Amino acid sequence: MDVHSGGLTTTVVIPVKDDADLLVRCLEALAAQTRRPDEVVVVDNGSTDASATVAFDAGARVLECAEPGIAAASATGYDVARGDLILRLDADCVPDPTWVAEVLRAFADEPDLAAVTGRARFTDGPERLRAPLAAVYLGAYTLITGLALGHRPLFGSNLAFRREAWVAVRDRIHRDPEVHDDLDLAFHLGEHHRIGLLPGDSMGMSMRPFTAGRFGRRVHRGFRSVLVHWPRDFPPLRWTRLLSRRARRSAARPARARA
Repeated sequence: MDVHSGGLTTTVVIPVKDDADLLVRCLEALAAQTRRPDEVVVVDNGSTDASATVAFDAGARVLECAEPGIAAASATGYDVARGDLILRLDADCVPDPTWVAEVLRAFADEPDLAAVTGRARFTDGPERLRAPLAAVYLGAYTLITGLALGHRPLFGSNLAFRREAWVAVRDRIHRDPEVHDDLDLAFHLGEHHRIGLLPGDSMGMSMRPFTAGRFGRRVHRGFRSVLVHWPRDFPPLRWTRLLSRRARRSAARPARARA
């Protein structure tokens, strides 16, 4: 057993729609992990290409999700995951060989973490623009959504969470195709749980968010993902609620230590 894993098992969930070529690359990178995942679940969201066949041939557990949208497809995978930890990436992602091991180490080192998220780098597009665009894109996402959440957001191309945390929130998740599943999940997990940050940028991803039409749709869905949580999670109300809970937890720690 890997002493750094804490005995935890892992399920990687990949939602996919018509992305067979990039899915091949993603699954090959998962097969090359220094600590291979215990289970890979690919959720086919109505593909008309060979995505499901590619996943099956690679040894993944393949599910079909007829309900449209990444949110529904991702949730379908999370619901059936067998691992103690659920790791999420997209079909256009290429994780470094140490990605799964780094996730396991993060949870083993900090048992009170419910979720971790990490940064990413672009693997395609103009080479000179890859690093600055990734910094701007992820920096803006973190800043804007962090203000709405009152804590660190989750990034869907590089995230992981405990299965028990998913079970606690899954009935409140929006499976709406116009809602970003990672931002929605952050609203619910961050309410009562702590979210950590993975070191470095061990995840490669496509620059497709900047292609024609995609960026505008992502911005629209981002606003919708925030607004569906109002008025309860209107930022001043949410911040006040979270600060109060953190203060109570902080005050309780010395009492437990004395006991």
